[in-house]
Amino acid sequence: MASAFGSRTLSKDDVNYRMHFRTINEQQVEDITIDFFYKPHTITLLTCTVLSLMYFAFTRDDGNPDNNLWVGLILVISFFLVISVLAFPNGPFTRPHPAIWRIVFGLSVLYFLFLVFIIFLNWEQVKSLMFWLDPNLRYAKREADVMEYAVNCHVITWERILSHFDIFAFSHFWGWGMKALLIRSYGLCWTISITWELTELFFMHLLPNFAECWWDQVILDILLCNGGGIWLGMTVCRFLEMRTYHWASIKDIHSTTGKIKRAALQFTPASWTYVRWLDPKSSLQRVTGVYLFMIIWQLTELNTFFLKHIFVFPACHALSWCRILFIGIITAPTVRQYYAYLTDTQCKRVGTQCWVFGAIAFLEALACVKFGQDLFSKTQVLYVFLWLVCLAFITFLCLYGMVWYAENYGPREKVLHVSHYKNERLRSSREYFMMFFKYFEMVFIFVFFILI
Repeated sequence: MASAFGSRTLSKDDVNYRMHFRTINEQQVEDITIDFFYKPHTITLLTCTVLSLMYFAFTRDDGNPDNNLWVGLILVISFFLVISVLAFPNGPFTRPHPAIWRIVFGLSVLYFLFLVFIIFLNWEQVKSLMFWLDPNLRYAKREADVMEYAVNCHVITWERILSHFDIFAFSHFWGWGMKALLIRSYGLCWTISITWELTELFFMHLLPNFAECWWDQVILDILLCNGGGIWLGMTVCRFLEMRTYHWASIKDIHSTTGKIKRAALQFTPASWTYVRWLDPKSSLQRVTGVYLFMIIWQLTELNTFFLKHIFVFPACHALSWCRILFIGIITAPTVRQYYAYLTDTQCKRVGTQCWVFGAIAFLEALACVKFGQDLFSKTQVLYVFLWLVCLAFITFLCLYGMVWYAENYGPREKVLHVSHYKNERLRSSREYFMMFFKYFEMVFIFVFFILI
């Protein structure tokens, strides 16, 4: 019954939808083994927070202004994370503990607010802030100003090839292993890998460090680092998918070795979800959503290089690797929530972590455009247009191949629930792809005539 204030009684569908969304955005722990770690100790946490704040406020020496700012900033972040543990949602994961993922979400909100703050500063204020964080950044130089790229590509020796296998090559390989664990699709991983190399070619006129020899780009990057990392990640995915998940309480394990092993396994997934981004009955909205996923992924990768080039800090600096590590951590719940939004017809909006991640990606790009106007004034619009066309064409070609493979060699479902496809269009995905291919064919012909 509606009240005097205009509220209405929720229908059964609304209640089911909200409950279903909550299970995706705020996963609950079902196998609690030690109750102490999952009970809300809010009064204890409040007492410790107030006592620690009193201690730091009245016992430390406040004669150093810079130190005061550092301590105050660290405590603000710390207490905001305390509030994050109390108020923010768990997210789609519960291992090793939901509080950790609440802290991750809190850090992403802080980074989002920091980017909003940065955008409203001028260049001198940003540089002053960076020099306050690290005075050594005054002497930092761009890698493109002190190094040469794609020089003597015809000289191919074992010594030169082996010199490329450094810590960055290992990071490249390990990073693709982690990406494969998150995406869990050979098709999407290989498409991102190939389109990223094309991205480097089209943006080489802005970022000189994108220039690489053909053997470095094709053999070392695509085949060895990217391909090896994708193979390793997908192998781990198949192992976790075939594994039987039956968790015993640590209280029921009597041996010390067994208890240590169970504690270590707390850092592994509680279950494993089979991922299928596309199927033969996918709607146009789902296909477009996967394409948007590819665009945002490329944008996030581009931000990494534009940020360190425009704000001038080396790749080995803490600002660089901390951001890469942080983006990698928040990508895990983001991909899971976005996949649920695309494939689950009962999920009608993206999760909170996914929303914040998208905002972070666009705010980073906005900051790069604002403070890198001299760099972007050299942009060749035709290259950017061709990049978007090639990215769209290769992406849809990959998606068409994935649908064709799922239609001919994928697992067959014996029982299909009508509710699962209630929002799916009956039109075949192949028809959508053929329509897009005709569109891109006309675009390529148009661009060809412009170039000649």
